[in-house]
Amino acid sequence: MSVDVSATSYWIGYKTIVIKELNRILRIWPQTLIPPAITMTLYFVIFGQLIGRRIGEMGGMPYMDFIVPGLIMLSVITNSYGNITSSFFGAKFGRHIEELLISPLPPILILAGYVSGALFRALMVGALVLVVAAFFSDLSIQHWGITIAVVVLTSIVFALGGFINATFAQKFDDISIIPTFVLQPMTYLGGVFFSVELLPGVWENIALANPILYMVNAFRYGMLGVSDVPLAPAFAIIIGFGLVLGAICLTLLKRGTGLRT
Repeated sequence: MSVDVSATSYWIGYKTIVIKELNRILRIWPQTLIPPAITMTLYFVIFGQLIGRRIGEMGGMPYMDFIVPGLIMLSVITNSYGNITSSFFGAKFGRHIEELLISPLPPILILAGYVSGALFRALMVGALVLVVAAFFSDLSIQHWGITIAVVVLTSIVFALGGFINATFAQKFDDISIIPTFVLQPMTYLGGVFFSVELLPGVWENIALANPILYMVNAFRYGMLGVSDVPLAPAFAIIIGFGLVLGAICLTLLKRGTGLRT
């Protein structure tokens, strides 16, 4: 016998997941919100002020202004990815993910609920870092629409990536492998602290194959009006990764890969 589930029921299910995620983030705010702000403050002091004075300008602007967009994106990427890996794997570990799997809520709304939670945390941390940056720099946002679009799309992309990581993880150590050995090198080669034009031949080519470079530079264009890469390809890469990762996530969720015993 089929079950008639209304759109209202779907909305309640999605909202319940989002509220649960927000409550988790805010309940442990000293762990989820404060450490990134402290870490970024140290980056601003060490790289922006101490090292930046010796560097002078980067990309035709003060070095401190140049690194602000990159550091905000760095915090957005790590927090959107980390939030969903810890939350979804925690649900697997606690075995209450099975309640969602047997519910009438479609996989796309389950995924959307967890991604929304990661997005909210990333935006909150990004806003905190922006506030911290205001104490070190007088920069103003040049293109609000582009800035918001890039930060939201990038957060979604890495939340989807974190969901895949959490799906295949078998123990808590597994959720730290990708951030340590993949994301960290990619972010440091993603133009956070330097212009890609400064890299020698082979390293410049490697950097140009790094999707994070396009995300950071698109965000930098939104904030400062400058970028090392064209804006249209950057958006195409971000959206393309989002669509591919989203399709993979839905496939894994529908099949119950790593979720059913």
